[in-house]
Amino acid sequence: MQEFIDFLGAQTPYDLLDSDDLDKLARTVEVEFFGSGDVIVPENVPALEHLYIVRTGAVEVLDRGRTVDVLTSGDTFGHVSVLSGLPPALVVRAAEDTLCYRIPDPRTVIAHPDRLRYAHYGTVTARERLLASGGSFNRLERLIVDLTHPISWCHASDSIREVAQTMTRTGQSCANFVHDGQIGIVTDDDFRKRVATGEIPVDAPISAIASIPAMAVSSDVTVSAAYLHMVEHGIHHLVVTDTSGSAVGIARVVDIAATDVRHPLLIRSATASANSFDELARAATMLRPTAVELWDAGVPPFHLGALYSTMVEAVFRKIIDLSTSTAPLAGIHSSWMLLGSLGRREPLLNSDIDTALVWNPTAVDGSTQPSREDIATACRPLLDRLDQFGLMPCPEGLNASSPLFNRTVGAWQQAAALWRAELDNAKYLMLTSTLLDARPITNTALAQPVRAAFSAGAEDPSFGRTFTHYSLGSRPPSGFTRNFVIGRFGELKGHLNLKKAGLRPVASLARALALRTGDTTGSTVDRLDRAHAAGWLNIDEAESLKGAFRLCYELVLDEQIQAIKGDREIRSTVDVDKLDSLQRRHLRAAFRAINQVQERISSDRYEQ
Repeated sequence: MQEFIDFLGAQTPYDLLDSDDLDKLARTVEVEFFGSGDVIVPENVPALEHLYIVRTGAVEVLDRGRTVDVLTSGDTFGHVSVLSGLPPALVVRAAEDTLCYRIPDPRTVIAHPDRLRYAHYGTVTARERLLASGGSFNRLERLIVDLTHPISWCHASDSIREVAQTMTRTGQSCANFVHDGQIGIVTDDDFRKRVATGEIPVDAPISAIASIPAMAVSSDVTVSAAYLHMVEHGIHHLVVTDTSGSAVGIARVVDIAATDVRHPLLIRSATASANSFDELARAATMLRPTAVELWDAGVPPFHLGALYSTMVEAVFRKIIDLSTSTAPLAGIHSSWMLLGSLGRREPLLNSDIDTALVWNPTAVDGSTQPSREDIATACRPLLDRLDQFGLMPCPEGLNASSPLFNRTVGAWQQAAALWRAELDNAKYLMLTSTLLDARPITNTALAQPVRAAFSAGAEDPSFGRTFTHYSLGSRPPSGFTRNFVIGRFGELKGHLNLKKAGLRPVASLARALALRTGDTTGSTVDRLDRAHAAGWLNIDEAESLKGAFRLCYELVLDEQIQAIKGDREIRSTVDVDKLDSLQRRHLRAAFRAINQVQERISSDRYEQ
């Protein structure tokens, strides 16, 4: 009995029940075992009287013989039929030996069935869940501490020869030491680059070739987050620390990524070592093929998008390095910022490179301070080069080559104050919206006052209400067949632009809510989670918006991957005629969910 209570109480949505209702529900549990291949719910039988929760194993959901979802421990199925009184439309079959808890209609058992808010997308075709147990998704969502290796400790004063002998004897690819309270790390790559080349003698102390401090992550982060950190910084080892900051192990990229998904680090390495634009262009040719390999390897959509973002950033930073050695760019202290979906780290494969520049002139005796126009002009050749690397600056002018997006720190702060003050100026609202997504990729500290200036809108209730209302201007369609939908949301007849129809409305609302919370960092999903935590969204609204955003992102990304494979133009549209009935139903539900949240927010105007 207690086992049932403990398990149900840890699963969504049963975790919302009070102890009395949880106890009542647990008393109705019947345990059923199904062998691999057994049909649990046949198709088109009378409405179910019981629903099921997977305890161990996995079940497949099939639509006309095609697997459209795989459910694992903690997932509920059969509830749609139980709650609606309709025959089940899909077959559910055990994908492996599976143990299920069977319970009757909760409405007949518990006092507060209204607390059971089953997810809107319990059977969405989520690609990552189609992977077998132990696949890429499950591996990436494990805690990094599960993949750590013991640390090979040495002293900072030990000779390179001694440490190399110890690493060889123990079979380790790195060693660590503590120096002045910081953890240092030396890897096999350091030996190859600095010792084997003759730069540093083997009798020198190991600290001469080590990195201090070593990059580290907490033991409670996921493998996915740790891998992204490695790709972003171009490293192959991470120190894993406990809650007190003490090192508990080493995480290696070779243990995290399967052989066929290591290419992000290859691109990062090739980009870092490029000494010319031609060498960089060769590295950049791997961007889209790598995205295809990540997709085929089962990397979840949002994680793939974040990895793709880090690869594009690496290329762009190298373009900056190779382009800013002459005046006036060489004479200023600057911070380049990415805007839009790249700023949120959720780009599509055809996303533009939207940029802004924050700068301060370097004090040079007798020199003339450059103007915004001078700096903007100097940025144009740099951004024009993007095409050489398969990338594209924003065609609508959201580029650092425009004086509008190119200012000193003080000028940006003045602009933020001006744009907030003019509440009825739609252009200023649009510009504020753009800058709220800004993420610096060089000289981060220089850009922090600018980001703070735009986030300060949270302190002005009038501006917050106006900006929230402005964010509701992007609305999803109500269906797929009406002409206005195709005309408004598609560039081609019969094609639906899901960037406009689904991604933009959710991202816009999440941005406005992020401003209200005072924290505009992170992705759209991050912002929605914080909005729920702050009370601006209830749990159903937050989950509905996240589910809608995830569905649209996945469908577009899948279409773009297929376009790359077929050597077709990459678009943000999907062919409506090629969507199956399940995808159509889920998209309609997603659009309705977005509209409902927008209507609720529009009606109360956020007078909190």
